Amino acid sequence: MKLNKTFFYILLGSMLTASTVSCSDYLDTEPITDRAVPLSDTPYTKASEAEDLMTALYSDFGNEYWQLDYFFNGDAQADTAYTGGDNPQNMQQGEYRIIATNTNVARDWKYLYGFINNCNKVLNYVDNIADPALTSARKNEMKSEAAILRALYYFHAVQLWGDVPLVTKAVIGVNSENFEEVYSQVYPKRATTAEIYTQIITDLEGALASAPSASNKFKANKGFALALLAKVNATKPSPDYTKVVSYTDQLMTLGYSLVPTYDHLFDGSHEANAESIFEANGNGGNVWAWGTFMFVGNDWKKFNTPSNDVVKSFDDEGDVIRKQSSVTFDNVGWADNYWPSSHYPFMNKMRLTDGNQNFYVARYADLLLIRAEAKVNLGDYTGAAALVNQVRTRVNLPDITISSKEDGINKILKERKLELAFEGERWFDLKRTGKAVEILSNRKDGNGNVISFAKNINQNRLLWPIPQSQIDNNPNLTQNA
Repeated sequence: MKLNKTFFYILLGSMLTASTVSCSDYLDTEPITDRAVPLSDTPYTKASEAEDLMTALYSDFGNEYWQLDYFFNGDAQADTAYTGGDNPQNMQQGEYRIIATNTNVARDWKYLYGFINNCNKVLNYVDNIADPALTSARKNEMKSEAAILRALYYFHAVQLWGDVPLVTKAVIGVNSENFEEVYSQVYPKRATTAEIYTQIITDLEGALASAPSASNKFKANKGFALALLAKVNATKPSPDYTKVVSYTDQLMTLGYSLVPTYDHLFDGSHEANAESIFEANGNGGNVWAWGTFMFVGNDWKKFNTPSNDVVKSFDDEGDVIRKQSSVTFDNVGWADNYWPSSHYPFMNKMRLTDGNQNFYVARYADLLLIRAEAKVNLGDYTGAAALVNQVRTRVNLPDITISSKEDGINKILKERKLELAFEGERWFDLKRTGKAVEILSNRKDGNGNVISFAKNINQNRLLWPIPQSQIDNNPNLTQNA
């Protein structure tokens, strides 16, 4: 389908503003004008406007995607948590029966493309600001931060949906010269997964030179770019484990170390610590951390109820330290098929209910284990075990050995499950290692019986459906199998 240019001008005139429109909103707006929108290369002219754009990038960590959905997607779709709550949209997700009209899925699509659009504003227009108060060095730093965050959001999107639209322009106007380009950005086709990963890596590699130093824990910094490059190269369809090792080599020169006391990672008194690579700042930053109320408290049944499986995993391993930091139990006013009311669990890492909860977008232990995974795939079993044992030593667990690739992947997956429970990682770990269907189809309840909904999982269910609302509004989109 190709729209007449005059009609497209009418549509675009109603959909674009100089600073506030997001690509997720384009197709939800009715035309209100018959005039073409003038094109400007300088919709922002002041240094203060550029700084406002940057503030918006970090304020995004205070919205629903990061406060609720990211953690739910990563754990309630895996074996570490049950859905909890009573929202039927969430239950579809937790039981592997998502349909294309699921409003949570539609919401996350809009959020991610809204975040991407905010990054595009910086990448497209900051260079054109002539205000002398905005130095070239600051412009380059801003663009690096925006490129790293755009890569992060495309990394989330490609893991959730596979082939997704690749939108790199924050469109603010249309004329006869840019019509074709604007059309492709407003009504994009799905790019291939390989194309998305190429863009992600290009953004991250290009950002390294001017990114903030690794000491800037609350910014998209050089260490975070390296961490993402390692995870992306471990996750893309044709993983490059040599590059994973290379990028973690560089990461290990930036002064990171494991915090000696595991609970200090989450107690709210050790923010921006040596293990933190990038964290959302809920204490004096741009983020009001309301999301803790969605996971902790006995006033209503919360989301991400810790599973019998994850509690058993802690107990079987004798992992008292991480269990205490990860799970807390309370006497509540409800019960379900998994837990009694007198001993009901809650995830405990997001525990501050005063709005000041910081949370990690990346931390060093995660990357040590990603490096171990790469070394297993490269045949360095001794080196991989040594990395896992660094993480285990902190919580007083005995060393492991690795005898084969399969043995190594299984042991690293288990270690990641215990180390990173309720940090939004497990679903993506299982998909990356090809273990999702095998493990999730055998999810058990507290009595050791396979849960009925576990039969719903299959290879197609490892990708979300494209939201039907997006397909209805964009004739160039196609649906997942």
